[in-house]
Amino acid sequence: MNSRDRINLVLNGKIPDRVPVTLFILDEGHFLKQVYPDIALNDYINNNLKVIDIQRNLGADIHLRLWKGCMPVWMFGGGFNTETTTDTWMLQKEITKTTESEKTISKVKTPAGSLSQEFTIAEIGPGTFHYACTKKPVNDTKDLEILENFEPPISEEYQGNLNNIVSKVKDYLGNDGVISMWVSGGVFNQASHFIDINTLYMIFLTDNDFYNRLMEFCLNRLKPYINAAEKAGVDIINVGGNVAGGFLGRNVFEKYIMPYEKSLIEYIKNQGLKTLYHNCGQIMELLEPYKEMGPDIIEPFAPPPSLGDGNLEKAKEMSEGMFTIIGNLDQVNVLQKGSLELIEEKVKEACLFGKPGGRFILQPSDFLEYGTPVENVSHYVKAGKKYGIY
Repeated sequence: MNSRDRINLVLNGKIPDRVPVTLFILDEGHFLKQVYPDIALNDYINNNLKVIDIQRNLGADIHLRLWKGCMPVWMFGGGFNTETTTDTWMLQKEITKTTESEKTISKVKTPAGSLSQEFTIAEIGPGTFHYACTKKPVNDTKDLEILENFEPPISEEYQGNLNNIVSKVKDYLGNDGVISMWVSGGVFNQASHFIDINTLYMIFLTDNDFYNRLMEFCLNRLKPYINAAEKAGVDIINVGGNVAGGFLGRNVFEKYIMPYEKSLIEYIKNQGLKTLYHNCGQIMELLEPYKEMGPDIIEPFAPPPSLGDGNLEKAKEMSEGMFTIIGNLDQVNVLQKGSLELIEEKVKEACLFGKPGGRFILQPSDFLEYGTPVENVSHYVKAGKKYGIY
């Protein structure tokens, strides 16, 4: 059985020959930069081929997660469109660089007023960057109206560029796995790109009309990129749900956030794509609403003592086979810092709890960190194949 068939069987609720054993490797920096120190950060296609090579050489079932080059940085990292100028969207940018960061102050003039924001790219490790809108552009309804009426849509070149990336990596991957693509978070995650996070965490109570309008804007803003991903031929759309996480509690999530996340997931599934919902924080309290929300896959059930509270045994019981679970091996305390004996113990435990009834893919809880011993990753893959046999 090839890896693509193995993974797809699991996603469709069937039991394969063994549990798929996958790796979470970013296509920029971190573990990729460790293995290939001379990668060119903007060589998007070649870097993804290298991500495939790493997994193929280690014998993993490949889940290739496209990011760099597939979404505009301003769309993924936050803020408004900073690459397009029109007669009604007149853009000015001021860039300040240091040895460790690049800050872009963007101002845009429209017939209805102006917006401004600050976007920072900071190098946080070898070839590893953090992207964030460090001064958000939306403060009130007037700012939102400007975005609604004047922000330029997806560029005409975007579809062709995405088709080129996906077709080349898909040909190289063959039947060794599946391809997913990150979009700009879920609806709530994307809303955090526009307004201060502390405001976002309470605005549904203080100004519910404005909140709903912002969420509708974010939902509709994502749709053209999902359509483009479907046309390009990806298998899965990855949706970030960590901003809500478990921070706001189940009641708030169900009432104010879930309706929009559910609408997004329904839209993705209507395009014939699988949906992966990623919450790398507190997750257990939200499993019941997640079942109603309807994603095909939920990850990563990060276990303590990391930021997560994932309990794989309980999660499998609570999920009732309604979605596939990906996880939940600690990528720092076990894979990066642990002994081979600890890795084997934790892999065996994960397979013990994850295997019953299928719908489980073994994977580190998040992306492999720089400094993770390749020997440890190799041992993880071998142990997963050993203990994952049905």
